[in-house]
Amino acid sequence: MPPLLFFTDPARTPDIGAAMARLPRGSGVVFRAFGASDAEQKGRELAKIARRRGLVLLVGADAALAARIGAGGVHLPERMAACAAALRRPGWIITAAAHTPRGVRRGLAWGADAVVVSAIFPSSSPSAGSPIGPLRLAQIVRQAGGPVYALGGINDKTARRLLPAGVAGLAAVEALRT
Repeated sequence: MPPLLFFTDPARTPDIGAAMARLPRGSGVVFRAFGASDAEQKGRELAKIARRRGLVLLVGADAALAARIGAGGVHLPERMAACAAALRRPGWIITAAAHTPRGVRRGLAWGADAVVVSAIFPSSSPSAGSPIGPLRLAQIVRQAGGPVYALGGINDKTARRLLPAGVAGLAAVEALRT
C-alpha cells in the first residue's frame, strides 16, 4: 500500500501533473473526475505520469474508467464501499472512504484493502465533517482490523501529531498541490 495518497480535486488541485511530479515514488494518486466530460482523456494522461514516476493511480468512484485507463485500482466513497469485493481485479488496490468506526469496519469487511478516514483535523473541503482528532483516530485504527489512512487537514505540522496513531499512511489534497 502506498504510504501517501494524493486526492485530486478540480477546484483545489488544478495542476495535478505538477503535484504528481513532486510526490515520492510509491505514492498513490486518487483521481477524482466527478463526472467531467474529459475524465478519460485526463485519466490517461495521469496514468502515463504515474507509470513514469512510479506512482499508483486510483480512480475515484469509477471502476470502469479505472479499467479503461489502466489504473492501479479504485477509491470508493463510503456509500459505494459494499461494492469493493465485486470490483476486485488482479493487482488492483481498492480503498474506501469512512467517516465512522462502523464505516471503517464495514469498508474492510466488504473487501477494501484500506480505508481512508476523514476528517481528522479542520479542513477546507466543502464535504469535510467535524474533525475527529488524532486520539479518536488512534482508537479507530486499533479497532479497524486493517489498514487506515488519515485525511483532512493533513499538513507538515498536523502529520507529526498522527505518528502515534498507527495509521498505514497519510492522505491529503491541498497539502500536496504546488
